[in-house]
Amino acid sequence: MLKLYIGNKNYSSWSMRPWVLLKQAGIPFQEVIVRFDSFAADSSFKKTINTLTPTGKVPVLVDGELVVWDTLAIAEYVAEQYPDQHLWPLDRAARARARSVCAEMHSGFIGLRSHCAMNIEASLADAGTLIWRDQAAVRTDVARLVTMWQELLNQHGGPLLFGHFTIADAYFAPICTRLKTYALPLPPAIAAYVARLCALPGVKSWIDGALAEQDFLVFEEPYRLKR
Repeated sequence: MLKLYIGNKNYSSWSMRPWVLLKQAGIPFQEVIVRFDSFAADSSFKKTINTLTPTGKVPVLVDGELVVWDTLAIAEYVAEQYPDQHLWPLDRAARARARSVCAEMHSGFIGLRSHCAMNIEASLADAGTLIWRDQAAVRTDVARLVTMWQELLNQHGGPLLFGHFTIADAYFAPICTRLKTYALPLPPAIAAYVARLCALPGVKSWIDGALAEQDFLVFEEPYRLKR
């Protein structure tokens, strides 16, 4: 069985992507949570993860003796192992577009990722109002998301980005939680997509797990002093 090493569900956006992909697709796997205690070299987290991957980061997928790290590499491996799940769109052009938007997410949206850290359990609308006012990079990133998602929803007819659930939806799931946590303004059609994605069983299961965690990690909490 596949084994997926992840960090805290409340905070680890990169872990969320392959977990949601596997869960929503109904692919069996064993979850291994490696709690964030700190990211120092002598932390328990680093000591555990460094035995698996040279990057010292989660997520990590283990399949027998094979270790795969980085979310895109994990997604590609899972798609190849389970071709009947159609985790990428079947159409060649749509598949290329899906890979493009995932790669854009992988390397971009730095403003949104920097100023709106993932924190599913929190409600940070007041902070979101100030971030929206003061951080032009966040407004630019959200505008790009709105344009991208609207084009894809219009082109493929919804309800998800490429019609049915794909790696692209799993890839943007953590961003959707950020948009909700910070209550950033969205057009109604995009807010509806965010709601649909968060209601998918695989996404909701992750969110429920995040809400059930009791950790409060100061280094992950730039806007709160306590739960």
